[in-house]
Amino acid sequence: MNDNNDSLFNQSLEKGLAVLRAFNATQRTMNLAEIAAAADINKSSAQRMVHTLEQLGYVRKHPQTKRFQLTPRVMEIGYNYLAADTLVDVANPFLAELAQFTGETTNLTEPEGLDMVYVARFVAPKFIPIHMPIGSRIPMYCTGSGRAYLSALPAADTRQILEASDRQAHTRHTLTGITDILREIDASQQRGYALNAEELFLGDMSIAAPILGSQGLPVAAVHVVVPSSRWTLEEAERKLAPSVIECARAIRASIRTL
Repeated sequence: MNDNNDSLFNQSLEKGLAVLRAFNATQRTMNLAEIAAAADINKSSAQRMVHTLEQLGYVRKHPQTKRFQLTPRVMEIGYNYLAADTLVDVANPFLAELAQFTGETTNLTEPEGLDMVYVARFVAPKFIPIHMPIGSRIPMYCTGSGRAYLSALPAADTRQILEASDRQAHTRHTLTGITDILREIDASQQRGYALNAEELFLGDMSIAAPILGSQGLPVAAVHVVVPSSRWTLEEAERKLAPSVIECARAIRASIRTL
């Protein structure tokens, strides 16, 4: 919880949002004690927050288990963001064209903290090893889209993000050392696109390029999923990288103000 002395800061709202964020794929349903622990608030606060959210329709109690879970109404908040995001509207036709040309799944991700968040996705009819729905988060340090974004930031900002990241090894291919990751980011900057070779998920590779905003700083990244069952990384670079770069540039050219 935030402990600053900002007189305008609403701690009740903070606690309510913490309760909503406490639910996830590993904690789909919880009782009050579990909610309090997950949200890092006391049980009485958890009870007030859950009651309010239940009355507003964002949380419900299962009639048999008596455990709480989120309702579909929570998605309204995320949908409103996507509906208001000019970048998504601009990018969608270019992502669709890229998906048609490559025959593979294309994605748009935006930065949030130390992660990239999926905000648009065109799924190819072919099998892809990993399903990443809209709203999914992936760490910047070990993903193509994250490194593409980092490659367009000032060097000091890039290093700060890497130092703050929990650089764990998700697979045997994951780079975790800052020097090694910076070397990859420098290479990405030189060639105009970034790579991920099974560093987050086995069988899942990607080619990504940053999308720059009106101030010349990155605002998002576009990437194509390259399953190792159909591509070698070298072949994908040769055949797909130019199209990924062109897609990112076309989106940038169509952005008026961000």
